[in-house]
Amino acid sequence: MGHSYRAVQWNRFKLRYDMALIAGVVLFIAAFMGISAGVHPEATAETLLIRGLGLAAIVLLHVILAIGPLARLDRRWLPLLYNRRHLGVTMAILAFIHGGFSILQFHAFGDTNPIVSLFTAGSGGDSISGFPFQPIGAAALAIIVLMAATSHDYWLANLTAPVWKALHMLVYLAYALVVLHVALGSLQVQSHWAPAALLGVGVLGLGTLHTMAALQGRGPDLAVPEPSGEWVDVGSVSDVPEGRALAAMVAGERVAIYKNEGKLSAISGVCQHQNGPLAEGRIVDGLVVCPWHGFQYRPDCGKSPEPFHETVPTFRLEVRGGRVLVQTMPLPLGTTTEPVPATLEDSAP
Repeated sequence: MGHSYRAVQWNRFKLRYDMALIAGVVLFIAAFMGISAGVHPEATAETLLIRGLGLAAIVLLHVILAIGPLARLDRRWLPLLYNRRHLGVTMAILAFIHGGFSILQFHAFGDTNPIVSLFTAGSGGDSISGFPFQPIGAAALAIIVLMAATSHDYWLANLTAPVWKALHMLVYLAYALVVLHVALGSLQVQSHWAPAALLGVGVLGLGTLHTMAALQGRGPDLAVPEPSGEWVDVGSVSDVPEGRALAAMVAGERVAIYKNEGKLSAISGVCQHQNGPLAEGRIVDGLVVCPWHGFQYRPDCGKSPEPFHETVPTFRLEVRGGRVLVQTMPLPLGTTTEPVPATLEDSAP
């Protein structure tokens, strides 16, 4: 986004990023197949390819789910967040090919329809090791493909941000299904402890990262007391850094108090694009920039620069005795508020 509209196509950075991603995936699968062929010489090339595609997909899924909390904990991970969709679509393609090859090899050459065979083959769940894990993988694949198919901003605009976000939060359900699929499938074909151990490390690592990021995000929520009236004290004037924001909770709403050229403005702390944390962004050329995907808003009115139409609520604020007070009720969308000087002097008459 910017002051004037300019379509963003495949630039040099995007091409390099995607070429590195594709090369990394190809090398990973090739290395896996080469090592596995030496360890399991009895395995066919088709079986090794199916396993390699599945492993590459689940590794990418772990990376995708780790990027969000890593970016919250350390801003140096933000460049990966900007291009997370590329990883997601690549992961979905790998999972789809993995599923397609699996159906072809294990279900396509019998008398039963391959899709029917997929959901009816198995021991019927008499034991954990014999549980039919393939339908679980199919359910995860359906969710992953649906998310990849709706990843474009066209769907974000037409489904609306809340619906789109709720749909893509299904990634955690898909992840749980993938873990079950891999764990149950591994019990049937693997006798070594390493696959289960590596899967456990991945689950534990993701759980730890998300817990750490959640605890960090709770800081502003716990730091601000409940309002005693129409206004709530969110902190000292000196707590707001120039060009950045102070995050606060005001009557249950996330608010970002920004300082731009020595003046304070308060806007909603939730980006209209994908509910990104606006309070973790910064001011660039007079505009608040969301740290997730670069969406921009004017700090005085909450509007995006033309020709974009996203708007976040603004809040009226005052400075009293060197403290920043924010009105508990947001103003109507698009309302312009006069920035308040960030001084120790009271702004209220």
